[in-house]
Amino acid sequence: MLTKKQKELLDYLTTHAEKHDVPPSFDEMRDALGLASKSGIHRLVSGLEERGYIRRLANRARAIEILKPVNAAADAIGRGVTAAANSVSLPLLGRIAAGTPIEALSDPGNQTEVPASMLGRGEHFALEIIGDSMVEAGILEGDTVVIERSSTANHGDIVVALIQKQEATLKTLLKEPGRIGLQAENPRYETRYFQTNDVEVQGRLTGLIRKY
Repeated sequence: MLTKKQKELLDYLTTHAEKHDVPPSFDEMRDALGLASKSGIHRLVSGLEERGYIRRLANRARAIEILKPVNAAADAIGRGVTAAANSVSLPLLGRIAAGTPIEALSDPGNQTEVPASMLGRGEHFALEIIGDSMVEAGILEGDTVVIERSSTANHGDIVVALIQKQEATLKTLLKEPGRIGLQAENPRYETRYFQTNDVEVQGRLTGLIRKY
């Protein structure tokens, strides 16, 4: 399942490949999608690669190979579960801020249906997004994110982070010597830094559902 921005980038890469011998630069991709920074493009490219739509070739600049055509992704933008897809019911635990952190609500009585293909082997849950700080990662207010429950994550992963055991937020995780950064994907918001033991990872983003 692709977000709208991921689909836009795949469209652009496909069109560019038909007209040019060299893939576009990250600056060209940023300008084509109207984003303010390259960090959002890096995240979108990584998302397309993780989902098998493109492949970045090692040790070659501007080298992106398209593995799946655009029409293969046409029905994969957050439309919920299609008739042909197997679905799984996940607990919708509440709402989480992609902006100023707020307490994550916990109401396991609510459920939402997601495609089984979005899930790995671990335990998953869903949260509804509030705020606009992750828009350049293709995550908009009102979206439902699918989270794999985990207490660990890599530098650059989008995670649910619990701050000082009180506030939960969805941000890009930055691991630096002696501290943890929670980076917004919107230039309006500053990256916030905390002592390592003040931030607990509660899960990693694995998918997104958008209703139109």
